[in-house]
Amino acid sequence: MGGMIMKWEEVQTIYPDQFVKFEILHSFEEDNNEIIDEVALIGPVKDEDATKELLNSKDRTLVYHTSKNKVIVKIRKNIGLRRFL
Repeated sequence: MGGMIMKWEEVQTIYPDQFVKFEILHSFEEDNNEIIDEVALIGPVKDEDATKELLNSKDRTLVYHTSKNKVIVKIRKNIGLRRFL
């Protein structure tokens, strides 16, 4: 899988105010959150398909809305498992 490598700000510029699907390439931890700053863009997702696409996403693939300034994922510490890139 994988698409065009981009920073989140670039994705927001190209696909304003809509859902996009991407593979997480780079992230960092901050306050028990994973902040995703570099992605491999797969493409835009229609609003009505976003939930289905997200549920079908695996591993490091995510569906997120470009109105959000940062892509933030809560890190669940209690599971004890953590996937690294």
